[in-house]
Amino acid sequence: MSGLQCLATEKIWFDKHRYDEAEKCFYEGVNGPSTQQQQVKAAAQQAKGRHQKRQHRNSSSHGGDQELVSRMKSLELENQCLHKVVEEMRAALQKLESRVVVLEKSPAPAAIPCAKAAPVHAAPVKQVKVENGDDDDDIDLFGSDDEDEEAARLKQERLDAYAAKKAKKPALIAKSSILLDVKPWDDETDMVKLEECVRSVQMDGLLWGASKLVPVGYGIKKLQINCVVEDDKVGTDILGEEITKFEDFVQSVDVAAFNKI
Repeated sequence: MSGLQCLATEKIWFDKHRYDEAEKCFYEGVNGPSTQQQQVKAAAQQAKGRHQKRQHRNSSSHGGDQELVSRMKSLELENQCLHKVVEEMRAALQKLESRVVVLEKSPAPAAIPCAKAAPVHAAPVKQVKVENGDDDDDIDLFGSDDEDEEAARLKQERLDAYAAKKAKKPALIAKSSILLDVKPWDDETDMVKLEECVRSVQMDGLLWGASKLVPVGYGIKKLQINCVVEDDKVGTDILGEEITKFEDFVQSVDVAAFNKI
């Protein structure tokens, strides 16, 4: 028996792979896809996610480029404005410099006289009409001697009036108030008579005032009298000498108080 005949008599399952494929599909439908298919599906999802990220990155980079372009345009506009402002300031500075140069070249203005200064009476300039160009000797540019004398006379009159006004003003007289202590010899001295003797002293610029008796001790009293004197006419030394001339009543004279009025 040949080999082909032997194979023909044997029962061989030539379609087994078809049955295996059908069984695999059945179990996949019941239990879900296999691990390999899950891995393939996950890889496909990852590739899709990377593609989406790449697209998002490209779109964001495109938006950043637009923002950068807009900022550059705004900076260019600002730079142009600044250039314009600088040019205007430079033109104003040049005008100011030219004005300063013109002012420096112009003559200085005449000085304004002080308000408190005494008025100066200048002699008026005599104007002479010239009929002929050859008569230059007839022109008097500084006035005549008569006009100088008139100005001097006015000045002297004003000085005299000021001196008279000052002379009429009363001068300030310096005066002093003096309080004198006049002491008697003893307690038997007549104090009334002593005061009469003191008040009998009369001088130009002396005016006697109030008086009183002040106890000293052991029954003795002193006379305390006030007077007003002009400093230029009466002094305390002269006044004390005149009072002490009454030797029968006056022992001594002291100045108790001296005040300027």
